[in-house]
Amino acid sequence: MNYPILEFDPERRALIEPTHVIKPRDVPEHCVITFFREIIEKVVVEHRAKILAENRWEDGPHPLYEFEYGGRRLAFFHPGVGAAMAANLLEEVIALGCRKFIACGGAGVLEPDLAVGHLIVVSGAVRDEGVSYHYLPPAREVKANQVALEVLLKELNRRGLPYRLGKTWTTDAPYRETQGKIARRREEGCLTVEMEAAGMMAVAEFRGVTFGQILYSGDDLSGTEWDSREWQTRSAIREQLFWLCADVCLNL
Repeated sequence: MNYPILEFDPERRALIEPTHVIKPRDVPEHCVITFFREIIEKVVVEHRAKILAENRWEDGPHPLYEFEYGGRRLAFFHPGVGAAMAANLLEEVIALGCRKFIACGGAGVLEPDLAVGHLIVVSGAVRDEGVSYHYLPPAREVKANQVALEVLLKELNRRGLPYRLGKTWTTDAPYRETQGKIARRREEGCLTVEMEAAGMMAVAEFRGVTFGQILYSGDDLSGTEWDSREWQTRSAIREQLFWLCADVCLNL
């Protein structure tokens, strides 16, 4: 192998094994992973969520919270931005004891008919990042967990919510999303582009936990010019998506 990223080592034990440096705690089995910090802050205040673990990194804490929802315990946390941070924070939360995850976030769209707020259920992710190659043998894609996928689709269909089912393109370099790459990813069936899905999906598969992800359509990369569409200001959509994921997660 001429490229280090392709030198997959199937050895299960690492020098720094999460369960050896992180003590398990009394945490909920179910956990929502959300990139919506303003929604986290709102849930913390309105539902009196408590911190279970600070998960402090060099940039500061990434708390794991818990609150009671529908008479059951539910955890949630913000995984940072980028596959490397998200994957490592997921590792720590798994080591703490959470086992069933639903993630929600926004993503750039590669098709012009995906209006802001349209839901996309992730069926797989093109591995154009680095983290997944340390957890799974080299391959073009990582597939979604079927259990989580079925529960997500069942709940969306029950509510009559419109959605698209498809692949996402996970990249480390949003400033290198060229027209050529966008065209190739669209041709292979990618509906969206984001920075974390493939990494988190690979960690979950390696650790044997249940993980599903749903995105909402954000900025538009389908044309000749990028359009932000002010996607990060859509607080109502983001809050509704968090609560949808809370319901789905507790059904896993």
